[in-house]
Amino acid sequence: MVHRFSPHPSDGNIRALYRGARGQHRIRGGQVHVSGMNGSSDALFQLQRTLYESKNPTRRWLHCSRRDWIVAALSRWGAARSRALEVGPGSGVYLPTLAQLAPEAFGVDIEDGYLSQLRALEQAHPNLRLVHDDILRSSFPDAHFDLILCSEVIEHIEDARQALAEMRRLLSTSGVLVLSTPQKFSPLELFSKVAFLPGIIQIVRWIYREPILETGHINLMTSRRLRKLLAGAGFTIEETHTAGVYIPVIAEAFGNRALRLEQALEPRLRGTPPRRTPLEPSSLSRVPRLTSHSSLAPEILC
Repeated sequence: MVHRFSPHPSDGNIRALYRGARGQHRIRGGQVHVSGMNGSSDALFQLQRTLYESKNPTRRWLHCSRRDWIVAALSRWGAARSRALEVGPGSGVYLPTLAQLAPEAFGVDIEDGYLSQLRALEQAHPNLRLVHDDILRSSFPDAHFDLILCSEVIEHIEDARQALAEMRRLLSTSGVLVLSTPQKFSPLELFSKVAFLPGIIQIVRWIYREPILETGHINLMTSRRLRKLLAGAGFTIEETHTAGVYIPVIAEAFGNRALRLEQALEPRLRGTPPRRTPLEPSSLSRVPRLTSHSSLAPEILC
């Protein structure tokens, strides 16, 4: 039970948007554990940058489509925000957008290796600050931000409940959380468990001829589970989006033809197009907003 973040009757509305996607390294109780690799943060940083330019059409599409949805969501919900935060900025793909939207933008991580890779971005944007901070026990004061982005991070945190509660605490009464995370039983998440078996991973790496690292997802959630945690943290879901189709073996073997098939299947598997719903009255009075995204297909690498 988290009592620290119970909204006061005088609070405003905090909304949440959410989308599901894929990522990979492990965070347990404020510590990052990377298995099966050397250079940890350096290797992961370079991998994250590679994914958006992958030679495999499906792999590239999965990551670029998520990126485009998040940038669009930030643009829709980030106007006139005064202070923005990204939790776990990775390769920093969203930091320039946050720096453009808010007079003050922050990127936080518990891995100094990641932050050191992003110093050039910090120098290029005078209103951007990179800070060593733990989202389970943040050093920032209550209601310090009115826009928070958490993309492909929550699945790496063992105590997701506490992380969401802490993000709720950090948001102002009219704040917005934009969240993306992979679906627990998506084909890519299931296939990745097979792909890293001894003997198979060598074949996968030979096929891709790109960095392939273990996902390190220690807390994958179903949509139902995530919604429950968000509600428990005091968020009202304002918008959701499900995207990304991955067909194992076909995606690797047939390149652009596989991608066209996956793109054709995506709307059908989604069922309905993304839609915005009006904010519903909440017994918690004013609660932060959340925008989220959910992918049908997980990424092996992130």
